[in-house]
Amino acid sequence: MKKVKLVDIAHARSGDKGDISNVGLIAIDRKYYEVLKEKVTAERVKKHFGDLVKGKVIRYELPNVFALNFVMHGALGGGGSRSLRIDSLGKTMGGALLRMEIELDD
Repeated sequence: MKKVKLVDIAHARSGDKGDISNVGLIAIDRKYYEVLKEKVTAERVKKHFGDLVKGKVIRYELPNVFALNFVMHGALGGGGSRSLRIDSLGKTMGGALLRMEIELDD
């Protein structure tokens, strides 16, 4: 087993609406999509973001494009116009998720 960051096997697109952040995690090929489905759960994403995500995290699978979509509630400190956090918008959440490490079989 070796550790890799998600950025090595996936791309991310993200955005926000109110206090909800949406992150799409797109595998670079089918093999890595199967790895993402197994290793990147909603619970793991919530744990990765820690106190930044106050609400639930819901994961949707999009097998036709080798992607997972994570909808994170209570993730932006009240939303872009209400939050006192620097860089609280959802666009930064995709980059943060790509820093998560997972273990891959050699």
